Amino acid sequence: MDAMLLEYLPILIFLGIAIIISLICVVGNWLVAKQKPDAQKLTAFESGFDPFEDARVKFDVRYYLVAILFIIFDLEVAFLFPWAVSLGKIGMFGFWSMLAFLAVLTVGFIYEWRKGALEWE
Repeated sequence: MDAMLLEYLPILIFLGIAIIISLICVVGNWLVAKQKPDAQKLTAFESGFDPFEDARVKFDVRYYLVAILFIIFDLEVAFLFPWAVSLGKIGMFGFWSMLAFLAVLTVGFIYEWRKGALEWE
């Protein structure tokens, strides 16, 4: 049991050093920086302009739809990298499996394109 706990000692040392360095940075910044807030510094900041609306404004549903579609197709493409690296080892079965996967992905993309999910009016 003690030998297994000793394997975690480098992680604990690393964690301790990281905490000490971060505390030094935060406390050093607080000591060195000027602490003189004024009314201009305490105002809400939005790209240099005064805020003109509430930050909790509702977005259009199409924004969420495009974002979800991007995430889905982006993650699907991420499966191509490990497949390409291991293609020599997985052989023809892996090749045809990925072709079937890409076919399903293409059918889904065509379906969403025909439904108008990618149109922004």
